[in-house]
This record gives sequence, structure tokens and C-alpha cells, in this order.
Amino acid sequence: MSSTDARPDPSGGPQSSSAGAPPPHRALGVDVGGSGIKGGIVDLNTGQLIGDRFKLLTPQPATPPAVAKTIAEVVRHFDWTGPVGVTYPGVVTGGVARTAANVDKSWLGVNARDAIGAELDGQDVVVLNDADAAGLAEERYGAGKDNTGVVVLLTFGTGIGSAIIHNGKLLPNTEFGHLEVDGKEAEHRAASSVKEKHDWSYKRWAREVTKVLVAIENAICPDLFIAGGGISRKADKWVPLLENRTPVVAAALQNTAGIVGAAMASTTDVTR
Repeated sequence: MSSTDARPDPSGGPQSSSAGAPPPHRALGVDVGGSGIKGGIVDLNTGQLIGDRFKLLTPQPATPPAVAKTIAEVVRHFDWTGPVGVTYPGVVTGGVARTAANVDKSWLGVNARDAIGAELDGQDVVVLNDADAAGLAEERYGAGKDNTGVVVLLTFGTGIGSAIIHNGKLLPNTEFGHLEVDGKEAEHRAASSVKEKHDWSYKRWAREVTKVLVAIENAICPDLFIAGGGISRKADKWVPLLENRTPVVAAALQNTAGIVGAAMASTTDVTR
């Protein structure tokens, strides 16, 4: 685990900066995953972390009380007292968890915003889907920056997460990983875990990714795909092999995207 070298003022007030650079507009984001819960203070002017991120292991079983307590530990590490943005690895509507693929099933129907806020003594909490958070961050600061129209982020990992942003506005809780493509769920066809399971070459796997991208194109006609997940770091080995019609680029923020997107959400609830 890592910690910040110097803890910035949690109020988000001015601090010294180089000549001509605006003072950071700070926010705290926490990214909840199946294996780790990581947080960081973000400069919303640049999308960069201020200091190091801080990470704890996701408790097992990942029940609401255990996860909320761990999130609170991450927040308190930064001495943060303002609003907090938190990602959740599933569908969230009105702060309530509606799916629970990579956390304990006891999350279903739980008001995640209230459960986490109670551990933080009533601090304001905004909770959003983890892929949505990553999509927002990439659209503002990363691979989708300055791109108008419809941007679709897809995270390729154990499954396939998705986010749609139209002219800077999020359409929350899309689940393109569960689209049926040629009789099979998209994520059962083209997640990076499927490539690993079958020991496919990038060329073989790219054929399956192409099928998924074409199915999405036929449904909504996006202007740009952003490919995220760990396999995006090797995008040069497979993105050029794709045969869909929409441009595909690799995610730029990689493992900080969820933290950055959560921090963005804490200042303006982008899920509304």
C-alpha cells in the first residue's frame, strides 16, 4: 500500500503553485474493486492526483458494513472532511446498489450512499458505477478529451464494463457487457479473461472484440470507443487488428481513472 507524502488541506483552499498555474481545485475519490479499495485527492483542473493514492484490500466477504468501514479508513487517511465520491462495481440508482457481481450479494437493495455516509459521520457521499466514473475521467482528461458526440468507454477485464458520455453528459448504468452477441453475452465472448482462459492470440481475440463493437455500433452509432482495463496497456498489439468502423483508442488514465471520475462526481452528482 502507499500513502501521501504530504497531506493537502482537505478544504480545497489555495496552495502555492508555479507561476501562471491555477491553484488546485481538489476533490477526493475512492474506487471500490473486487480486490482493492483505493483513493486519492485529485486536482480537478488537471485530473492529476495530488500526492500518492492510498489502497487497502477489499474485505472478504465484501459485505456493506465491511466495505463501508474500509472506505472510511481510506477517507480518513487523507484527513478529508468534505464530500466524497465513491465508485461501486455494479449498477447504482439513487444511491442504491442494484447488482452485486464482484461484491457480496447482501449489497442488493442497500442504499450504498447512506451506508458509507454513516461510517463517515454523515459526510456527503456520491456513489456511481465504476465504469461510469472511468468514462467521465477519460472524457474530460484522457483519451476522450475535446471529443464531441457519443463516446463509449469499454473496460476489458474479468467482464466488460461500459460507459456512455454524450457531449460531456453521462448516461449512467449501461451494461453493454451483457448484450447478446451471436447468442452469447458480450463479456463471455470478448472479456480479456476469455482470452486468457482459451490462451488466444491477440488476432483471435480481436475477432471477438470486433463482433461486440459492431453490435454496439449497430445500436447507438458512437463517435469514439475508448478501450480500458489492464489489457489496454498493450493496445498496440490488438487495436490495429479490429475491423469495426468507429475509431478505437486506448484509455489514457489507466488505474487512476476510477478515482478521478469519483472525485469529479463528488463535486457535481453526474449521475442525476
